[in-house]
Amino acid sequence: MLKEGIILCFGGQGGVTAGRILALACVKDGLYAQAIPHFGAERRGALVKNYLRISDKPIRRHSSVKKGDFIVVFAERILEIVNVNELLKDDSVLILNSKKGIDDLKCYYVDASEIALSLNLVSAGWPIVNTAMAGATAKALGLTLDSVIESVREFFKGKLAEINSKAVEIAYREVKEWSS
Repeated sequence: MLKEGIILCFGGQGGVTAGRILALACVKDGLYAQAIPHFGAERRGALVKNYLRISDKPIRRHSSVKKGDFIVVFAERILEIVNVNELLKDDSVLILNSKKGIDDLKCYYVDASEIALSLNLVSAGWPIVNTAMAGATAKALGLTLDSVIESVREFFKGKLAEINSKAVEIAYREVKEWSS
């Protein structure tokens, strides 16, 4: 089983960190994983792609992902910039930061922005949705909540670890599968 995913976010939303947290959570769940960031000139607001591979066997491939088994979208505005249908395989799943899903797609959705705002996970006025989206993605992919929270605690310390762990827990619990 090899699953390849694409995380799409804007610079500053934490997509690269979310990919690393999810890869570490996979390892904690006994899987192999790799997170590969891909972005141009670093600046807040620019589109960032992060590739995530998950497997039950060692992963020898280290290239970009052209079409994903799962696509994670950190902001609905990204759907205006990127045609996600071109990135999806026939049986792909979309995991979306939104109040609702998208018709005609297998879609999971969670309001990660609201979760981040409620926990004051904000930087320069932007909600930082990475840990909430990591929680939602973990649930959609069948990872354990404990592995994601343990991984968050390796990336953050003290109060930040507590708040980000709470974001993971809320999103893991609240993510829903869309049915049109």
